[in-house]
Amino acid sequence: MKYKDLFIDFDDTLYDTYGNAVIALRETFEAFHLERYFADPKVFYDAYWAANIDLWTRYSKGEIDRPYLIVERFRRPLSAGDGLPVTEDLCLEMSDKFLDFCSSKPGVIDGAHELMDYLRKKGYRMHMTSNGFHEVQYKKLAACGLRDYFDTIILSEDAGANKPSPIFFDFAMAMTGAEREATLMIGDNLNTDVLGALNAGIDAMLVNRWNIEKTDIPQTVTFVVNSLRDIMKIL
Repeated sequence: MKYKDLFIDFDDTLYDTYGNAVIALRETFEAFHLERYFADPKVFYDAYWAANIDLWTRYSKGEIDRPYLIVERFRRPLSAGDGLPVTEDLCLEMSDKFLDFCSSKPGVIDGAHELMDYLRKKGYRMHMTSNGFHEVQYKKLAACGLRDYFDTIILSEDAGANKPSPIFFDFAMAMTGAEREATLMIGDNLNTDVLGALNAGIDAMLVNRWNIEKTDIPQTVTFVVNSLRDIMKIL
């Protein structure tokens, strides 16, 4: 067995972050009675997702910090409302409520528990690697029942840098005692998970949930799979 240690991304690789967040965003909209300011809820939802994608991309690059992300991802969609006074306090209150809703959701990607059972029986050491916020990730792990599969939880807030920074992966190697040549990174994000690992000298597997075209992948990836169950055919 070539690989001994598996670095596994959590959000949208194992945990259905997007699907759970869609539900939580609707719950947040209703909790704050935003129908008073949005004739069409889709305006709010679309603005949120556009902001969220942009801000998390910038956060992973170290261009913005956590406090800015938390406020801005709600300031932008709320600003699209009609007559809604948008304050920082409102954005923070909404963020807290949204994250509470999100982190209580148990939804995982199809095949997640089956895969983790399989990998544990095969004897791999498994380490969760995530840019997600500390308190939120532990709640998600508890909600979905995946915590006990991991030997180590490696979060960017502890590493002092986000994936794809080599600082994150150096921290992960030191924290786990893994060897680069015997480690595989598994994740759904081409830039943060896969290219980040490859550039740090670690083999990487892309879980191609977002149907990325081969022509859009700038360098050779060790493995590309379309589903979590496909991983069991390789490892």
